[in-house]
Amino acid sequence: MMNVFSDSSSFSFDAAPTDEFLHLRARAAGLTFCGCAHTVFLCKLAYSLRCSITRHTNRGPLASGGDGDLCVGILGMGHMGKQLLLSLLEKSGIKPSQIKISTRRPESAVEFIQKGVECFFDNRRLAAWADVLFLCCLPSQLPKVCADLHSHLPKHCLVYSFTSGVPVTRLSRLLGHDFILKPQYDFVACDAGDVWLSRTRLTQALTGPLEASCPLAMSGGISLGWNWVCAVLYSLLNICTSASLGSSDALSLINSILKEKRPHTVELNAHSFISASFASSLTAEEPFPWISLTDTQIKKTPLLCFLSSSKPLQQCISAAYKSLLGTPAKLPVTL
Repeated sequence: MMNVFSDSSSFSFDAAPTDEFLHLRARAAGLTFCGCAHTVFLCKLAYSLRCSITRHTNRGPLASGGDGDLCVGILGMGHMGKQLLLSLLEKSGIKPSQIKISTRRPESAVEFIQKGVECFFDNRRLAAWADVLFLCCLPSQLPKVCADLHSHLPKHCLVYSFTSGVPVTRLSRLLGHDFILKPQYDFVACDAGDVWLSRTRLTQALTGPLEASCPLAMSGGISLGWNWVCAVLYSLLNICTSASLGSSDALSLINSILKEKRPHTVELNAHSFISASFASSLTAEEPFPWISLTDTQIKKTPLLCFLSSSKPLQQCISAAYKSLLGTPAKLPVTL
């Protein structure tokens, strides 16, 4: 297991740390823990859905993966990239062979290469292969990275950005792509920031009290807008659309994944996702329209209105989050 501060020389000190320093370190640890936990949640949902689509349609592998496998690309192997990779390997159940890395320093990923993760320096190759592409580069590197990827991202590739200081709307313009998810974390007043410092190892935090990072009810001084949760659900809808799945089947599969641990909860329907006029004209065999994930994070969507007013749906999503992160992953390690 990796210590989240192990490669940060700035966290070494001779004198006793001040309260202000501990507060800042708690924030840094909390952002890392929450960022990794939320991506594990997303990947587990996407992987479960892809497997369900493959079984349902019985027509072989989807997009770039085989047998429903989710192909995950990580661009950048700095501190966040390494923590994310560790989380996916230990908690998501995704096989090492389904994860690839593009970095200017492949030698920095030797320990992961030994586990079966492929590492190279070719951003376009990574983007062409990945179903989910995590951007873990510095803000100063982003213009060059986006210029490299522009027009080379398949429509079905979900781009997930950890790069700070760049709004999702600008990122969409730079990439020429609208299937982008960017978490917007905010800090709130709280006396329980030490919930993050009490678990210096990432995998300890991901198996600890999941309420602290649960997207709809976060604690520990960090909050995440509900637009993120809506964007995750819209991304599942787009996965079904890219597989040419009819709207009725898409809703059935998404509901089955969310309701696995709460079988008697509320169900999502077409009106939950799209306008009433469009939902009324959509046939069961017709796929949902492609949804701009960029728009879902900056606009008031039907799903956000539904989620805000439906306590059962909030409970369903929270239960799915705790269940997916609390379920031990079976990790076949390729040597």
